[in-house]
Amino acid sequence: MPQPKSRKIAILGYRSVGKSSLTIQFVEGQFVDSYDPTIENTFTKMITINGQEYHLQLVDTAGQDEYSIFPQTYSIDINGYILVYSVTSNKSFEVVQVIHEKLLDMVGKVHMCVLVISCEEGKALAESWNAAFMESSAKENQTAVEVFRRMILEAEKMDGGVQPGKTSCSMM
Repeated sequence: MPQPKSRKIAILGYRSVGKSSLTIQFVEGQFVDSYDPTIENTFTKMITINGQEYHLQLVDTAGQDEYSIFPQTYSIDINGYILVYSVTSNKSFEVVQVIHEKLLDMVGKVHMCVLVISCEEGKALAESWNAAFMESSAKENQTAVEVFRRMILEAEKMDGGVQPGKTSCSMM
């Protein structure tokens, strides 16, 4: 088996939209029902995709809003971004768009891989950004693993590490 690859993913979004819940569901396989605002947590997990082992470092960020100063550390050595919003909060949907603009300003379009999670408006937004789209529920454990798996595959495609046609990102 080839050497494990290290990948760093940042999970971004408005406060209280489920960033930590999604991450903990993926890493520990459990749903945390209580809300405890995150300052910043980093989780690690090993995952094997298509025979390649990956050592993931997941940066669970503090909730952002449209006025938040975007930390420069969120642009250094990050292989992909998962932008999360809640289908019950228009504000969180607006903030995801602001976060995307801040990412473009800091990272540029070339090396950015974004996965947006949640409903129909998100699907259209992801298409306009040429980003992957998935709907997920950490509480119901719907596709939590698939979200991170897809993020790795998208990052690998950008790095040229996945053969074309072997994997693809479909809008869900």
